[in-house]
Amino acid sequence: MDFKDIIRPENKVYARPRLLTENITHYCPGCSHGVVHRIVAELLDEMGLEDRTIGIAPVGCAVFAYNYIDVDWIEAAHGRAPALATAASRLNPDCLVFTYQGDGDLAAIGTAETIHACNRGENIVIIFINNAIYGMTGGQMAPTTLLGMKTATTPYGRRVDLNGYPLAISPILASLDGTCYVTRQAVHTPGAVRKAKVAIRKAFTNALEKRGTSVVEIVSTCNSGWKLSPADSNKWMEKHMFEKYPLGDLKNV
Repeated sequence: MDFKDIIRPENKVYARPRLLTENITHYCPGCSHGVVHRIVAELLDEMGLEDRTIGIAPVGCAVFAYNYIDVDWIEAAHGRAPALATAASRLNPDCLVFTYQGDGDLAAIGTAETIHACNRGENIVIIFINNAIYGMTGGQMAPTTLLGMKTATTPYGRRVDLNGYPLAISPILASLDGTCYVTRQAVHTPGAVRKAKVAIRKAFTNALEKRGTSVVEIVSTCNSGWKLSPADSNKWMEKHMFEKYPLGDLKNV
């Protein structure tokens, strides 16, 4: 085979997404955020939404999301992304508006904003990264931290009598009339990445069709916070996280 045949455009199977910037990432090696960023950048390009998208950046590990995906962004105060997305969507009804939030941002300080935006059925997409820990600020317990899981603030493991139960917020959001699509996915294998991309595409389509709020939870790893290698983090997630946060659609109407 001639080398020129190998590099012809029709033979290309992998390339850097056009909307993914060349800025050096601040995420830890093995972090799930970078994979989800790639998926979002690919979809916005494939769906022709480059000039019609408003992303709402969070507080937390993904605070610099606007550095990596080349669309319009607004920075939100901690937990307030769904409220800000509500305003952006209502003022720009022809745009796709999505939030990108971690579990501390969405399921702790932002619980009220998240629930009420979903209950109102705002035409937005919420991308929710659940790694069961506060990764950016030192590895403290998050609402989603599993029972028995050791963190900086639960060095002997999370206890029900002291810390309460882990908060599985996606089923709560699925019970609200304003949500049209709530799903849990992951990005730890090629197959999981493909499923996550299908889910986020569906969520984006729902928002464009004004069908209500879509929530895509990505069950993720935090190898730095978990004190594990990237490979061992994936194994730990499969063994422990998926039991509490099983993958699949929770609501699809």
